[in-house]
Amino acid sequence: MEYRMLGNTGIKVSRICFGGLTVGPLQANLPIEVGAEVIAEAFNRGVNFIDTAQLYKTYPYIKRALEISKRKDIVIASKSYAYDEETAKKSLDEALTELKIDKMDIFLLHEQESEYTLRGHYEALRYYLKMKEMGIINAVGISTHTVRAVVAAAEMEEIDVIHPIINIKGIGIQDGSKDEMLKAIKKAYKNGKGIYGMKPIGGGNLIHSVEESLDYVISIKELHSIAVGMQTKEEVIANILKFNGEKVPDEVQQKISKKTRKLHIDDWCEKCGNCVKHCKHHALNIVNNKVVVDKDKCVLCGYCSSYCPQFCIKIV
Repeated sequence: MEYRMLGNTGIKVSRICFGGLTVGPLQANLPIEVGAEVIAEAFNRGVNFIDTAQLYKTYPYIKRALEISKRKDIVIASKSYAYDEETAKKSLDEALTELKIDKMDIFLLHEQESEYTLRGHYEALRYYLKMKEMGIINAVGISTHTVRAVVAAAEMEEIDVIHPIINIKGIGIQDGSKDEMLKAIKKAYKNGKGIYGMKPIGGGNLIHSVEESLDYVISIKELHSIAVGMQTKEEVIANILKFNGEKVPDEVQQKISKKTRKLHIDDWCEKCGNCVKHCKHHALNIVNNKVVVDKDKCVLCGYCSSYCPQFCIKIV
């Protein structure tokens, strides 16, 4: 397992980070014990970094995984939509309490869009910085789907870590191309920010080109780590072997290929209709003010996700 220092934070992380969203209620909704065992499998194979968020409701999974693996060197990053001191305190207290830990390694402002949203959430950021001074948080930062926010955060002394979306097709980047995002990432890297990418497989929408998609992000030296969502032990094994430059056994690959997958529409979908309009298989419709998927027509191509302005569509 390759480990790198996360920018100037002094935190050492594995090149592959466990993306904690996928095991929880918003996606696979695995039983806690099952999801925890998947996470623990990654920990026991050398992954020492996991990303989660207040929104994901996966703290119980991580707490149990820590108990199973018994490793003491796991780096946990969480995120919240806090905008003032009260909501910031509540989000941090929730993380510490549910994880049963005394301090957070990394705490981020979730889905920042620009220098303006950073200003709007500055009171929350100030609280996290205060907690950093007190030794309760080791590093603070942002997660984002926009180039603009990466550019803004790259120039802010207060920001230690940036968690941007980046993948070979640019799926989910809300205000630019993958090349523009990569340019912003390189600028932040040069400024000493810790950078770990998200959605290397485009939220599952690049599932048919996993090898190529992972090769792309692994080749980006400015990414200290890359968060990959995993739902089974076989996916853990395959992804770790890939990051280590080793061959994935055929039996592992066959189990992964047999996994039943579905198109998932997140709760924050705005029902704009772009996905419905562009689905050539007519598998999407808006019924009772909700986007629904016709499973008999959906071929899991993932093309609809490129038309979603809020990155609500994923293959899980």
